[in-house]
Amino acid sequence: MELTSDALVNSLLALGAAALVTTLWIWPRLARQRPLPVLGRIGLLTVVQVSVLAVLALSVNNSFGFYTSWDDLLSPGGAKLALTSNENHKGGTPVADALVQPTGEGGLETITNLPKGTPEEVGKVESVRVSGKETGFSDQMFVYLPPEYFDPKFALVRFPVLLAIAGYPGTTLNLLHELPFAQTAIELQHTGKMPPTVLVMARPAVVPSRDTECVDVPGGPRTEAWFVKDVPEAVRSTYRVGRTAGSWATFGYSTGGSCALRLAMRFPTVFGSAASLHGDFTVRQDNYTNGDLFNGDKALTQQHDLGWRLQNLPVPPLNLLVVSTRKEGDYPQTVQFVDQATQAMAANPQFKVESLYLDDGGHNFDSWTKELPASLEWLGSHLG
Repeated sequence: MELTSDALVNSLLALGAAALVTTLWIWPRLARQRPLPVLGRIGLLTVVQVSVLAVLALSVNNSFGFYTSWDDLLSPGGAKLALTSNENHKGGTPVADALVQPTGEGGLETITNLPKGTPEEVGKVESVRVSGKETGFSDQMFVYLPPEYFDPKFALVRFPVLLAIAGYPGTTLNLLHELPFAQTAIELQHTGKMPPTVLVMARPAVVPSRDTECVDVPGGPRTEAWFVKDVPEAVRSTYRVGRTAGSWATFGYSTGGSCALRLAMRFPTVFGSAASLHGDFTVRQDNYTNGDLFNGDKALTQQHDLGWRLQNLPVPPLNLLVVSTRKEGDYPQTVQFVDQATQAMAANPQFKVESLYLDDGGHNFDSWTKELPASLEWLGSHLG
């Protein structure tokens, strides 16, 4: 059973319940103060407590996404640069030096509400492991290929790409399980409200133990380089996708939303559009980031402050969507950013920022799910 599967949690719950009933039933028979009865009592209590702790640990892991598979748990360093891919996704011979390889990691088998049918009919969601030459990182992701990708009539077409980044802490699976990102995008593509698009789903922290906010930490993980160099290079080397910024967009919620905005504003030659659900406009400093990611470097801090960039740097040709609720704690900062962006748009008509607000809602999956269809439809209208 997969580490993230409900079957594993339910099995351990059943084991714990059976152990508890067994303990209550035979405890009187083990009341004697002799070695064997004492060992029996210790054994029963151990099974009950281990089962309960295991269920708690799995539930926390499934909610926050610290580990996505048994390999991820038992080999946290992961394999580096030893990944392959099936050439053209038509059953070809694996290429040893490719940067993407199908994998059984991630918990895709637990998702039951994806469209059923052949790839030519409904497309295909793959669980893959991606590696990077620039950073040496290796991480599991999901990739959706639309049905047109498998249609011979589109054999020479390069498809647009939407990179979706989950929140922190959380796994890539949250973009299928907690937030119906892929399911909603597939439905929009099916109804013509979004062009046929390759969806790449990732988590923001390649080093799960620390929230790096998708930045290159001085002397630490280079998460920004991972998303703007390694991931695009790996995807372009494996799939028939666009090469220009106009055909690439990024999307995220919470920390992933912060990443989406920051990556697009700092690298407009990579991403031409971005949509953020309840993201921040500065790099956070908290227990998840282990304090200041820039170690007090004021210049680096400013470079990653989106409001500062609007006021002090030329604005790039870019389309941005910021989404929040009027009850959200970051609503004033969102309004301030939009006001600054409105002034910046006068200097460069190719820089456009739009906003969407719900009257009620919080920083949770319920609000993000409500905001998702309109956000994806907006992205679809800006993808080349």
